Amino acid sequence: MPIRVALYHRTSYKYDRPVILGPQVIRLKPAPQTRTHIESHSLKILPKKHFLHWQQDPHGNFLARMTPDGLTDEFQFEVDLIADIEPFNPFDFFLEPQAENFPIEYSTDERNDLEPCLEV
Repeated sequence: MPIRVALYHRTSYKYDRPVILGPQVIRLKPAPQTRTHIESHSLKILPKKHFLHWQQDPHGNFLARMTPDGLTDEFQFEVDLIADIEPFNPFDFFLEPQAENFPIEYSTDERNDLEPCLEV
């Protein structure tokens, strides 16, 4: 049975005079490859006049890159998220026979693929 979780986040800055903000990167959206089903996600940004571009980093995480259009005396963003979290068994996998004893003996192809992970 899934657990429904609602998350609300707000960050707010007020300035004593109009300022020029550079691009702001907001990283508050779950990556699509997660096990958690995202039922809804919303992002509200002030100042209202801005350019918003959704991007993904090399790991598949969503980035909202916001560039304000002109001077502003505030910067605020709000994220509303509803997620369904399903319990899962982290031990639901099979071991290959050669991986049942430690240290694991890898084939040449496996060792070539895993070499960066095997360096101390």
